[in-house]
Amino acid sequence: MEVILNKTIDNLGLEGEVVNVKPGYARNYLFPQKMAMPKTRENLARLQQEQASIQARLERERKEAESLSARLSGITVQIARRVGEEDRLFGSVTSADIAAKLGEIGIDIDRRAIILNEPIKSIGETMVPVKAGYQITTEITVQVVPEAVGD
Repeated sequence: MEVILNKTIDNLGLEGEVVNVKPGYARNYLFPQKMAMPKTRENLARLQQEQASIQARLERERKEAESLSARLSGITVQIARRVGEEDRLFGSVTSADIAAKLGEIGIDIDRRAIILNEPIKSIGETMVPVKAGYQITTEITVQVVPEAVGD
């Protein structure tokens, strides 16, 4: 089934593109979420009228993503956690922890944009990919250090 995308969807296509998807995916997910519309003559005509604004919006999103990527590249985030014997962490460091730490230094980013396959459970440095948007991904360094114990 061919549909016109109303939003950019990772692994599917950009806003305004005509893509081929399975009917159940379109009917049960894309249409109710208003992420796509059926490919009809009327919808194609509307797409032609809105093409200039869609291109301008995609260009703006690309520039914002490049700007965020430039700000993120080379950043080292240091997170302190309690450790037990043999430097094992109590708990773990999650994408929400990383997003909160980035927020403290003035970079607001959604935790879902931080690609962390599994929580960090050890002390040391880890390279973590972050989706900046518009299919741009950059890496930051997350440094987990032992928390200082107060007397």
